[in-house]
Amino acid sequence: MSEMIVSGNAVPLDPEGYIEDLSVWTPEIAEALAEKEGLVLSDEHWEVIEVLRDFYQTYELSPAMRPFVKAVGQKLGADKGKSIYLMKLFPDSPAKLAAKIAGLPKPTNCL
Repeated sequence: MSEMIVSGNAVPLDPEGYIEDLSVWTPEIAEALAEKEGLVLSDEHWEVIEVLRDFYQTYELSPAMRPFVKAVGQKLGADKGKSIYLMKLFPDSPAKLAAKIAGLPKPTNCL
């Protein structure tokens, strides 16, 4: 297990870089996790992170790509509910990367 220091506090991470204790997540932790991934969070990122965190509160799981795209489309509109839009914000694996930054567990069916 590794950790990162955010605002003077140690944040334990699992071997894949997801936070161990979901209750400690803060926007500052999200910024630090994004920075580790080479991202700077914009307003568009934050919109998607909020959708993800709401999804997790409702269903108690991190969505895989299809439900992720659908949830974003329902909350933010059809123009943002497209996988190409999410790929631009969260490259490679949007569902995994967005969940990590949002302080959520890795989606169960993502490799």
